Amino acid sequence: MSVNGVMMQYFEWYIKPDSNHWKRLKEDARHLKELGITSVWIPPCYKGTSKDDPGYGVYDMYDLGEFDQKGDIPTKYGTKEELLEAINELKNQGIRVYADVVLNHKAGADETQKFMAVEVDPENREESISDPHEIEGWTKFNFDAREGKYSDFKWSWEHFNGTDYNNENEKTAIYLIQGEGKSWGDGVDKEFGNYDYLMFSNIDYKHPDVQKETKNWISWFIKETNIDGIRLDAIKHINDWFIKELLEHITAEFGEDFYRVGEYWEGRKDIIDKYLEEVDYKLDLFDVPLHYKLFEASKSGKEFDMRKIFEGTLVKDHPALAVTFVDNHDSQTGQSLESFIEPWFKSIAYSLILLRKDGYPCVFYGDYYGSDSEHPIDSIKEALDKLIALRINHSYGDQDDYFDHENVIGWVRKGNEEHPKGLAVIISTGDEAEKSMNVGDIHKGEIWIDAFGDIKEEIEIDEQGSGVFKVGAGSVSVYVKK
Repeated sequence: MSVNGVMMQYFEWYIKPDSNHWKRLKEDARHLKELGITSVWIPPCYKGTSKDDPGYGVYDMYDLGEFDQKGDIPTKYGTKEELLEAINELKNQGIRVYADVVLNHKAGADETQKFMAVEVDPENREESISDPHEIEGWTKFNFDAREGKYSDFKWSWEHFNGTDYNNENEKTAIYLIQGEGKSWGDGVDKEFGNYDYLMFSNIDYKHPDVQKETKNWISWFIKETNIDGIRLDAIKHINDWFIKELLEHITAEFGEDFYRVGEYWEGRKDIIDKYLEEVDYKLDLFDVPLHYKLFEASKSGKEFDMRKIFEGTLVKDHPALAVTFVDNHDSQTGQSLESFIEPWFKSIAYSLILLRKDGYPCVFYGDYYGSDSEHPIDSIKEALDKLIALRINHSYGDQDDYFDHENVIGWVRKGNEEHPKGLAVIISTGDEAEKSMNVGDIHKGEIWIDAFGDIKEEIEIDEQGSGVFKVGAGSVSVYVKK
C-alpha cells in the first residue's frame, strides 16, 4: 500500500449485466488516477451461473470470458480481452489491481450424480436429521466448451462435502455428503455449529486433489491476468489451515509484495483476532466491526456515543491489517447482509476512514457513482472528491484526537516535513457545535477555512496554535489553511 493509499471497490451488486464493465473501467482509469485512487478491487472475473451472475455463483474459474459457456462468451462484466486491457490500462496509470477470488463453492454444474448424504439441521449442521440415503446432486463439472484448455481437472461429487438440493425429489436442504474422510471442515466459523456450508456445492479442502488444483489455478490466474493482489471472499467458511497454506504458496511464487485481503464477515473482534492468529497475520481483513459501528451510528443519530466509534474495531487494535470501508456489495439494500449506512451519515463515515492515519480505506463504487437499479444509491461523488483530495494533500503527520463529547468529536493532523499543511476535522451527530483544537504553533496567525464550504466563517489560529472550529448539525467540516 502506498502512503495514504486509497482502494476503490469498482462494482456494486446491481450493475447492469451488459458485459461493458471492463470497458468502462478501462476508460475510467485516467480519472481514477487523477482522483487519487491507488488500487482497484475488481469483481470476480470468471464465468458464473449465467450472464446475470455477479461472479459469486462460480462455474468455471478458467473461463475469464473466453468460452461459450452458460449462454454466452463474456461474463457479466465483459470478455477476457477487455478484462486484460482494463488491467493493463490501470497499471499504466500506476494503479494496483486486486481481483476478487471466490474459493468456497461451485455452482451451475453440468450434470447430476448420485451419492450418499445425510440431511443436517440448518441451525446446527453438526446434527443429522436423516439416515444416510442416496441423493442426486448437481456436482459434475465437465467444462466441455473449454476442452481441457488451461486445466483438464473435472469436478465431481467427491471434491465436495455438502450441497443444497436433491434433484431426485426436488428437495432443498443442507446435505452432508458421505464417503471416506467426508465431514464438515475444521478451522471454520462456529456459527450454526459449523459454518463450512454456505451455498451451492461446497468445496472440500481436505481432498488432496482439490488442494493441488486450487493452488495450480491461483498461480495460473495471477500470471494470466498480471494482477497485484487478491481479495479472498467468504473465508470464515473455508478451512483456515488451507487459507494459510494458500497464502504461503502465493508468497513463495509471487513474493511478499503481492497483496492479500480477506473478507471475514463478523462483527465480534475476538473472533477476528483468533482468525488472524490462525493465519499468522499474513493477510489484511476488511474491518467489519467498524462497518457495523458506522451503521449503528447512522441509525441512532445523537443517541450513539461517538467517543466509542472505534471501540472493538480492527483498525484500533490491528491498524496495519485493517481495510476500512463504509459500505460494499454485501451491505447493500436487498442483500442478505444488508446494513447500508444512512445517507446523512455517509460523508461523516468517509471522513472517519479517509482522514485518519490508520487503516487502508476502500471507497465503494455505489457511493461514488450512484446506482439507478431497483435499490437506488445516491452518489456522494462531490464529497468523496474533496475527502480523497484532503487525504492526499493534507492528512499527514501526528494525529491528536478530541473524542471528548458523545455527539461532537474531532481530530487534527499536524502535517509532516513533506506535507506540512495539516487539517482539522470536526463532526457533530447532534446540533451545530464548536470545539477548540490545537493544530500546532507552526500554524499560528494562519486563517483556516472549511474545505466543504458549509461553515462560511474563517478561523484564525492563535499564538498557541489553537482555533475554535465550528460544524453544522449532523455533519462534518474539515478545516485547512486558506
